[in-house]
Amino acid sequence: MPLFALMCLDKPDSLELRLATRERHLAYVREHAEKVRVAGPVLDDAEQMAGSFFILDVPDKAAAEAFHAADPYTQAGLFGSVTLRHFKALIGQV
Repeated sequence: MPLFALMCLDKPDSLELRLATRERHLAYVREHAEKVRVAGPVLDDAEQMAGSFFILDVPDKAAAEAFHAADPYTQAGLFGSVTLRHFKALIGQV
């Protein structure tokens, strides 16, 4: 299946919302672990969580968009910007 890189950056001053939603988000990602090759928080200069990054292994862009739309972080309005791009792994393992 194709890979997609999903980069989501939080709205400013939204760490409290991220923390309040974190357990539901993590449960969602675990529930869909077969689609997730790599995932983790994006950190700011102070080493605080400020976004999310995924490499998704899904059939098409629509499936990646659906994964993102159902994420509790997305539904809570956490993200200020989202980038979704087709990704081709050349070096390393994902």
